[in-house]
Amino acid sequence: MRDSSNHASTKTKPKLPLWAALALSLATVGPTLAMSGNGQGLIGIVGKSIPLVFVIGLVAVGLVAYGFVRLTRHLNHAGSAYALVGGTVGPRAGFFAGFAMLGAYLAFSIGTLSLTAAFVNSLLVQLQGGSADPFQIPWPLLLIVSSVLSLVLAGREAAMIAKILLIIEGVGIVAMIVLVVVIFARGGASTTGVDFSVLSFDGVNVDQIMAGVVAAFLSWAGFEACASLGEETDNPKRNIPRALGGTLLITGVLFAVVMFSQTIGFGTDDAGLARMQTSSNTLGDLGHDYIGTVFSLIIIFTGICAAFGCHVATSATAGRMIYAFARDGFGPSSLSLLDEKNQVPRRATILVVILALVAGLLCSFTGWPVMGTNNPPIDMYFLFAVAGAVCLMVAYFMVEVSAIWFTGNRRFDVIHGGRSRFLGIALPAVGAVIIALVIWFNVKDAATPDAAPLLGLYWCGIGLIVAFAASRAAVKVGIALTKELNLDPVRKTEPQGTETLSQ
Repeated sequence: MRDSSNHASTKTKPKLPLWAALALSLATVGPTLAMSGNGQGLIGIVGKSIPLVFVIGLVAVGLVAYGFVRLTRHLNHAGSAYALVGGTVGPRAGFFAGFAMLGAYLAFSIGTLSLTAAFVNSLLVQLQGGSADPFQIPWPLLLIVSSVLSLVLAGREAAMIAKILLIIEGVGIVAMIVLVVVIFARGGASTTGVDFSVLSFDGVNVDQIMAGVVAAFLSWAGFEACASLGEETDNPKRNIPRALGGTLLITGVLFAVVMFSQTIGFGTDDAGLARMQTSSNTLGDLGHDYIGTVFSLIIIFTGICAAFGCHVATSATAGRMIYAFARDGFGPSSLSLLDEKNQVPRRATILVVILALVAGLLCSFTGWPVMGTNNPPIDMYFLFAVAGAVCLMVAYFMVEVSAIWFTGNRRFDVIHGGRSRFLGIALPAVGAVIIALVIWFNVKDAATPDAAPLLGLYWCGIGLIVAFAASRAAVKVGIALTKELNLDPVRKTEPQGTETLSQ
């Protein structure tokens, strides 16, 4: 551990309440974004059975969340998966998991920055009505403006950022609830009404459902973001698991109900499903149909706020992970320092925002990638969202392995008397299998070397190489993690001959 300077500290102070951790995870998941654009891609796979897929997806992601809850009851650290895996399986595994998760949040930060620009121009199009040649702001300029605002927020206190994020997503959630109520009150589409067959397996097979669950599962990507606030949250061994569970409960119910209302709102016949599939913003279109133009503009505006809020949240999470790496010896010492006033890793977060801006500007100037949407910032968003999702799945898999490792090890009996051993092994094992299927369904059809899923695997491959090549540094991290996670008492009570957690 490096010594702190006179103007900065390297150790955070627990102070954030439960709602602040919950707000970060909610903003990272981005319910407004997920509900505006994730349903369209599922129609070609499962047809009208989208709500069913989201219900099954909630069960699947719940199994993954159990592994995080199991570990965060005992271990909390700014490095999230980096520390959860490193403090149980070992330093190399921890580095690999942390590197994969860092790649995910860097990619999400880049993608959501470009999505913010795309949504701003979408709002301008709506404001100009039926103009054949609507005015558009050059999206590189929007990237720069959004980045400047993000840099201003990067040095603020985490509690203040959490309030902003909670307000942003709160507006979007309230708007969705209003829309759902109106759709149900009007009985859905006039052609098909409230059709409960969307919750049945009618017309779909197991392969279709599995492929659909993969897409739905990724809608919850980022639910674990609050784990990076482990050192900054009051009573983290209680509040971080509660924030994880609260995020899943809120988004799970919301996703299932909103997707049901959207499907019946467009109509479950061929015409309704076709219109939903080609919608650029399903919430905005339904808001216009069922309530009016003004409400539609409000929905689109909340989409802009949600996109930017997700960028702020993912940048903050990536910054905390870079800070954790640097603090333990991986990276420049300047990134291991906290802002003296607000006690947040401001330098590391600023680095993330700058990287996101540079990536966006490079894509805008080179014209890469081309993903088929005919909208460059949307193409950029999809590329980095998919690549980041693959990185996140790899990190999730390592956390599930760690939960099994921790519960199955003899030291678990020493600490907890062997309580809940079966569930602690069985549920994460099922979760690990599901994650493996998620990764497989994302990479099996990659047609080119620069396909988005493969880019995610390339990043993880680099992390795996570094984890084994930097063995001396990995041992140093293992020692640091042991101290930071307060694992020394566990080592002293272990039966003789049992390996320590840092080995």
